[in-house]
Amino acid sequence: MDLEKQLAQEFGLKPGVIKNVVSLIDEGNTIPFIARYRKEMTGALDDQVLREVADRLAYLRNLQQRKAEVIAAVEEQGKLGEEWKQAVLAAVTLAEVEDLYRPYKQKRRTRAMVARERGLEPLAGLIMAQELTRGSMEEAAAPFVDAEKEVPDAQAALAGAMDIIAEDLSDSAALRKALRMLMQKYALIVTKAAKEEDSVYRLYYGFSEEAARIPSHRVLAINRGEKEGFLKVKVDVDDGAMIGVLHKYAIKNEKSICVPYIKQAAEDAWGRLLCPSLERELRAELTGKAEEQAIKMFGQNLKPTLMQPPLGGKVVLGFDPAYRTGCKLAVVDATGKVLDTDVIYPTPPNNKIEESKAVLKKLIAKHGIEVVAIGNGTASKESELFIAALLKELPEKVSYTMVNEAGASVYSASKLGAQEFPDYDVSLRSAVSIARRLQDPMAELVKIDPKAIGVGQYQHDMPMKRLDETLTGVVEDCVNSVGVDINTASPSLLAYVSGLTASTSRNISLYREENGAFAARTQIKKVKGLGPKAYEQCAGFLRIHGGKQILDNTAVHPESYGAAKKLLALFGYAEADIAAGKLDGLAAQVKARGEDQVAEECGVGAPTLRDIVGELQKPGRDIRDNMPKPVLRDDVMDINDLKPGMEFTGTVRNVIDFGAFVDIGVHQDGLVHISKLSNKYVKHPSEVAKVGDVVTVWVLAVDVEKNRISLSMVGPE
Repeated sequence: MDLEKQLAQEFGLKPGVIKNVVSLIDEGNTIPFIARYRKEMTGALDDQVLREVADRLAYLRNLQQRKAEVIAAVEEQGKLGEEWKQAVLAAVTLAEVEDLYRPYKQKRRTRAMVARERGLEPLAGLIMAQELTRGSMEEAAAPFVDAEKEVPDAQAALAGAMDIIAEDLSDSAALRKALRMLMQKYALIVTKAAKEEDSVYRLYYGFSEEAARIPSHRVLAINRGEKEGFLKVKVDVDDGAMIGVLHKYAIKNEKSICVPYIKQAAEDAWGRLLCPSLERELRAELTGKAEEQAIKMFGQNLKPTLMQPPLGGKVVLGFDPAYRTGCKLAVVDATGKVLDTDVIYPTPPNNKIEESKAVLKKLIAKHGIEVVAIGNGTASKESELFIAALLKELPEKVSYTMVNEAGASVYSASKLGAQEFPDYDVSLRSAVSIARRLQDPMAELVKIDPKAIGVGQYQHDMPMKRLDETLTGVVEDCVNSVGVDINTASPSLLAYVSGLTASTSRNISLYREENGAFAARTQIKKVKGLGPKAYEQCAGFLRIHGGKQILDNTAVHPESYGAAKKLLALFGYAEADIAAGKLDGLAAQVKARGEDQVAEECGVGAPTLRDIVGELQKPGRDIRDNMPKPVLRDDVMDINDLKPGMEFTGTVRNVIDFGAFVDIGVHQDGLVHISKLSNKYVKHPSEVAKVGDVVTVWVLAVDVEKNRISLSMVGPE
């Protein structure tokens, strides 16, 4: 198999581009580095496509390896045939390879094995030859009767022969493929209640849907309901149609007296061997696709969550709500440094509202707090009402916003949390994390296992290795697209930078402590354990603010500094003009002169030239500044205040397969069903909504008892 040719065909890319991508991956380059600094070689493919190519490359290489293993195993048995070998080499999926290998696999002891040991394989061959048209099968089986081999009579001989035929039919790769396709096309997934008890799975207490059409989120819901003991699930197929396929495959001579025995063996093959096996395969396939879709959605939601713009330059009060144990407070300055902490008890059962207000007013006056970040967990509704009431009493302009605190407790109880704040208890660390999430979401969220951030569906049911790979890739892409200040970034953030590891990230932190701030990118080479390859991969993503070289505060890679300086000289600029913001007209000048000509004069490709121009015009820019800002509030509403037709500005908190959840400031997020996301047809909610989007919605319906809000993005009804 020519892997590069196949990848080029599958992705619709030029063979040369695929060849370059494969070479770059094999040389140990990271996806963020390839996407950003090797655009000429890749045709400017983005990180998502590059990861898809890398994943597919790994699958195809695994497929190649498995083919070699299977061929070697069969050759070792002395059973390798050229036709079978070519069929294996031509297989395009692992499932096809395993189907072909199935007859040669070591099996646990089966009825067919016993029959073969008793010398009944020739009788099975005689039956399948279907040449007998006269006499009886008992007469044909008589020579195989042998009491010593535990074949006491002709009926026992025929039963053993049919066991062999049933297993041979079950092991037929062509037959399995045909039946699998039919099952995928026509089977129903049928569910019913496993016990008389109401649950969240009541929708599936008498449910069926075509396997070919069932959406991913329903597959995962059914799987979970079955695992928790609320559902019984089966695959419903037309047994008659399936057995008919077996008959057509196996019966070659309708006039043969062997036909009734072949039919009986075919029915046994279907009921005992093929049907259970193919049912498991179908459900595994549906689950695999559903898991991949869920993982994809998790990644799509995680990216905008991490890329939410920092709320820079503001002193923030982190407010971690609770009941009996009190609400934990942490004041952090504009840089994230903790200035103060406290605990108040405005919520039940304590209800010390006035005392709590006094504490907060004192903190706000003392530290100039501008925003309160309230965690959205337990007691958040009561806390929000308390804060909204307090803000009305203040002479200062103070706002609040709800912050998704998913994973804050995970961070607080982690080894990292203890290292950062050894003198604080777990709950106070949560308050700090909540405040910092608002100030710089990415810098804080990278400290938490991505699975705990809470922007997916059924994440705890996913294959952890695959989920971790995907989410780590998303975090890497986000961190590297923004860039990292090497002098302030935590080791947790640095570890996601292209080319860096947990070890080299800690070494960077230690180097800062021992030698002071980095003054130039070249200094990074002095960090212990950070070799030339790692430097090449990471240098362009690390920023140095206020250093000796202005280019060190841009995404221009050190390998392109010479080109950047040539570009400046070509149009009469000095390096000092970059910081002074005098290069606004550079792009127009390059266009007027001719982009290709300027690129050639500078010794780089056109894509790299465009990137250099963009960086020189806006050094130190943060691409997150273009994202929707968090919605700050100064008052609160209750779900009981909502009426159909009301209009709100809300923030998308989660996007799933059947819609989007939007925070409109009433504690409970409302659901915009996929049918209410747009006036146009929407195949998937991710086409029109992403986490962090600020959207206008209208209330459709409110169910106070079930705490559900239905919203629309297409206008009031």
